[in-house]
Amino acid sequence: MKFQLVDQVLERSPDRVVAVKAVTAAEEYLADHFPGFPVLPGVFMVEAMVQAARLMLADRGRPRMVLGGVRALRYGSFVRPGESLRVEVTFDREGEGGAILVRGQGTVQRTDGTSDTAVSGRLTMRSVRPVE
Repeated sequence: MKFQLVDQVLERSPDRVVAVKAVTAAEEYLADHFPGFPVLPGVFMVEAMVQAARLMLADRGRPRMVLGGVRALRYGSFVRPGESLRVEVTFDREGEGGAILVRGQGTVQRTDGTSDTAVSGRLTMRSVRPVE
């Protein structure tokens, strides 16, 4: 099963991507996470940052990248149905072995106009190794 966690790209360049994931009550994983208190799973917040990073890295000529590691991951506010997760990913630097380090932050955009940090961290993206 594949989850598309970028619904809309607001800004896109080789050094930065801003994207949005709108969370709706129709998303089936919310029934189990959590019954009576549905929220976007934290791993999906990270995956939204990864998907945004892939868009950015494609613009840098690196289209086949996967998550290699996560550092300094912090969770803040929940993202509930009817709210949106605004993800901003920026290029940090190139690392060893062709790895790309990026910084990501996800902000919950509430229906009342307020916002808070939902997730932040540093991602290491690595090239997909060809099948031999």
